[in-house]
Amino acid sequence: MPSPAITRTTEPARSVSIMSFCVLTAEFSHESNSFSRRLTDLAAFRDRYYHLGEAAIAERGSANTPLAGFLDIARPAGWTVHHPISAGATPSGPVTREAYEHIAALILNAAKTHRADLNGILLGLHGAMVAEHLEDGEGELLERLRAIVGPDMPIGITLDPHTNITERMVRLATAIVAYKTYPHVDMRDCGQQAATIIGRTMAGEICPVTLWEKLPMLEEATGGRTDVGPMLPRLAAARAYETEPDVFAVSVNGAFPNADIADVGPSVLVTCQGDLAKHQAFIRRIAADMWEKRADRGEPLLTVTAAALQAKRFDAKSGPLVIADFADNPGGGAYGDSTALLAALIAAEVEDACFAPIFDPETVDLLVKHQPGDTVRLTLGGKTDARFGGGPLALSATLIGLFDGSYIGDGPMIGGLKGSFGPSATIRIGGIEVLVVSNITQVLDLAQFRAFGIEPTERRVIALKSMQHFRAAFEPIAGQVIVCDSGALCTPDLTKLPYHRARRPIYPLDPDTAWT
Repeated sequence: MPSPAITRTTEPARSVSIMSFCVLTAEFSHESNSFSRRLTDLAAFRDRYYHLGEAAIAERGSANTPLAGFLDIARPAGWTVHHPISAGATPSGPVTREAYEHIAALILNAAKTHRADLNGILLGLHGAMVAEHLEDGEGELLERLRAIVGPDMPIGITLDPHTNITERMVRLATAIVAYKTYPHVDMRDCGQQAATIIGRTMAGEICPVTLWEKLPMLEEATGGRTDVGPMLPRLAAARAYETEPDVFAVSVNGAFPNADIADVGPSVLVTCQGDLAKHQAFIRRIAADMWEKRADRGEPLLTVTAAALQAKRFDAKSGPLVIADFADNPGGGAYGDSTALLAALIAAEVEDACFAPIFDPETVDLLVKHQPGDTVRLTLGGKTDARFGGGPLALSATLIGLFDGSYIGDGPMIGGLKGSFGPSATIRIGGIEVLVVSNITQVLDLAQFRAFGIEPTERRVIALKSMQHFRAAFEPIAGQVIVCDSGALCTPDLTKLPYHRARRPIYPLDPDTAWT
């Protein structure tokens, strides 16, 4: 079932005193897969989004973003807002030193410039950023900001629920608000919530602190799904607790297990005041439920062969079959060039299907030398690391179209936001239309097919690379959704990954791990 609809309002849940506050805002987001060979440089941020000042506000200030939520509170209250940058890169390997220091410096220099006037800070972060030279990108940024603005200035942050919370983040942020939906259709709402908390703090109405519980496991068993499974009652309890006096935010975080760092793992937080023992007991109960269900993965993942067989036989009278390649999800830092699922679909002679995307800039460079209608011999995909998800496929394909890769989202997650796959091509292999791209990102929106001449509602089978975010846009059109494991870098079998830095013991690497 799709994630519940979010009713958005520009009015905060609790009133904020209208005072002439000056606030620094910024967005700096990356989910860093430390097992990836692809480092995340400054070009990777520019390829996804990198906007300065007013350009950032124009691009992201009225969409499903933390910045839009901050502005929803700031504008009616008459706050002065200084926004130096919004930057985010597709999940991949650790952020290079150069990229981290460049973006961090823009935020820190803005804090220095406006220090005398600032009353508070609001940051849209991810919570799982690792750089070449440090494990805790968000904690480091907060530490440097505190060195500029001091220990007392209110700082509110929004996080992805796949955050790996650290002690520094909890200690240095005044308020922490993580998204409660996955797919993340509530990013703007959480920006509003964080801004409301910081507004009340600046006005002297409240004096919040954040408490936390951390679990000795790599991730919550279902990966933090919020459409079905055990996260639903946990989040219902969190929302109910947020209505109590002295409770401002409860965050239930599934973690990002592909970060090989000491602080990897799920957590539960409450930003609050008053009876701290009561609040700690509440989040500990939620954490205990996560621990007790640590082996309950819920929906099974199919092999690519089983998924292809189902696709071969599928009757699409109620909508297409949507197959998600969970393990090659670029949204988790996978390479996006796994060929295992595509090879299985070709072998099964699946007809009336589409597949997106497969990352292969070399193949795109070859295809742009041809004309639509040409038959071209290709060595497709699998070029980054064939150990994860299969090697290149030698085949013949018909070129359908060439594109610059641009699209504009119109779905629940990225509606109104621009994106780009870079120079791209659509090809036909048997009965399958395939989108080949030179800039990888996961599939979140129907526009990521439609902009390239593929109407997904008219196909019998839709294969795509994503874990969960695709559901917001694709479940409403699907006759059925299935998920498979291609053996790529984001395989759910975490015991296959070479952890070295994660604290031990930790479940499931150490099955007998105890949590006291």
